[in-house]
Amino acid sequence: MQAQINDIALAFTDQGTGSPLVFLHAFPLNRSMWMEQERALSSQFRVITLDLRGHGESDAPLWHYSLDQAADDLHGLLDYLSIPKAVFVGLSMGGYVLFAFYGKYAERVKGMVLADTKAQADSDEGKRGRFEMAQVAYKRGAKAIADVMIPKLLSPATIQTRPELVQRVRMMIEGNQISGIAGDLMAMAERPDSTALLRQITCPTQIIVGELDLPTPLSAATLMVERIPNARLTIIPGAAHLSNLEQPDLFNQTVRSFAENLPM
Repeated sequence: MQAQINDIALAFTDQGTGSPLVFLHAFPLNRSMWMEQERALSSQFRVITLDLRGHGESDAPLWHYSLDQAADDLHGLLDYLSIPKAVFVGLSMGGYVLFAFYGKYAERVKGMVLADTKAQADSDEGKRGRFEMAQVAYKRGAKAIADVMIPKLLSPATIQTRPELVQRVRMMIEGNQISGIAGDLMAMAERPDSTALLRQITCPTQIIVGELDLPTPLSAATLMVERIPNARLTIIPGAAHLSNLEQPDLFNQTVRSFAENLPM
């Protein structure tokens, strides 16, 4: 399905009934990364997944991107779907969008799951790396981005023994337009540090991190748990950055347990 939100077409999937669970995907993937979560959780919850602007089946305008803009897109979609309040699950870049969304629209957040993400802004080195990756995308295309990203997203064991999952991630990356890839790299490089926001988060919060996550390691998850009041932490063994894909059963169990125990 698609909705016209903030002058672009946003693609989304809306399955199941019950309390809404909204999933925000990682860079540079799309909403299909949540397939296992949709399958496992839509019998109990209303599961909404969306392609963020620049990804998947959503429009990818050649223009400036920001995380506040992504938060506004999400807000517009919630209004379109008549959802006043939801539980949100954001992984990696999806977590950055969730920080921006909470900063602007905290009253819409019933609870949140921050998975394989971090509150800190990019270092100068990190910003340079994003600039260089944007140039790779522009000159060599999405296939080259997949070559760079897959070793950062998946564990060595997964890359060696699960070719079907590696290919699935590759197809998601290669399906994105260069305008969206470059735009999101700019948005992430420019994002503010959210560390100060952590102590202001009052909704129930679950942190998830893959044991082998390199881009957003356990230390980043620990910082969030220490600063967000009453946050809880789950470490997923054997998983790297895409913990929901590498260990979906444990990921799903964690999200289900968190969401079903929230006060009405």
